[in-house]
Amino acid sequence: MREDALLHRRVATVVGWSSLASLAVLAVLGLWVAPPDAVQRDAQRLMYLHVPAAWLAYLAFGVTALGSALYLWRRTRSPVWDRIAGASAEIGVVFTALTLVLGSLWGRPVWGIWWAWDARLVTTAVLFFLYIGYLALRRIPGPGRATRCAIAALIAFVDVPIVHFSVDWWRTLHQEGTVFNDELKAQIHGSMAFTLFWGVLAFTLVFVYLLDKRYRLEALEEGREERELEQAIAERVASGDAGPGESRPSPSESRPATPGRAERASSSTRERPGEAAMTDAGYVITGWVLTAVVLAGYWASIARRTRRARRTLPPGESPVPPGENPEP
Repeated sequence: MREDALLHRRVATVVGWSSLASLAVLAVLGLWVAPPDAVQRDAQRLMYLHVPAAWLAYLAFGVTALGSALYLWRRTRSPVWDRIAGASAEIGVVFTALTLVLGSLWGRPVWGIWWAWDARLVTTAVLFFLYIGYLALRRIPGPGRATRCAIAALIAFVDVPIVHFSVDWWRTLHQEGTVFNDELKAQIHGSMAFTLFWGVLAFTLVFVYLLDKRYRLEALEEGREERELEQAIAERVASGDAGPGESRPSPSESRPATPGRAERASSSTRERPGEAAMTDAGYVITGWVLTAVVLAGYWASIARRTRRARRTLPPGESPVPPGENPEP
């Protein structure tokens, strides 16, 4: 069996290291080189993560819509487009969530609140839940699953332009587009503009790298549930049912211990410290550390699920293309 991939393994390795290096450069530019904003001060440094994360969400959902449209078109219908759509949608969901969190961290010192029922915020949250539903729909097996998912992806993508143009259509707390505005005239210059564009480039490289990894996983997971069920049945048949002499734990033994009512009451009435005032630098550092944790955690999640999917392959079937070395 050949493991499908979008990029050759060596190319993927180059893209991976390039994205990591570009993120490191972005950290230096965003935290030290770019000057603080005249009005928002250091809190504005979250823009170099918030805007690229939103761009990556747009890009990911755009790729999902394109892959879905190509799958629905009979002349280009192929499982490859369905896999690309599913892989890209998951990446988009992750970065939409990151966009919302970074926006809250940025809005707290600037607006004085974590959340507002703002048109941009609400439509972005709707976008997040629309694609959560799309990913849930992909997990429902049955004939016509790919077609249903492709139609759902195209319907969900309608919200993307609504999110983008919400600042023009309604009165919002958000400012109008800094780069992509009605006049197509950038409102940012110098090292701040360079840092912002560098962030967009770095996140685009991250998207390409993650899409290749997630596509490999998507290809491996096809039929994984059926293989796991067959393995479980085979193991059950081989081991046989539990013998009559085997003892089973009593309900009191199997039930985990739970705290008593007095313990629960004392824990619920425990004093909580008040929310300490955080400086602009605190919000900025939190946002940058959170972004690093999300990127590393999502990459580790893909690697873990890939190893799990490979273990379900039948003996003798290699998931690695001939002439390529397996991943460590």
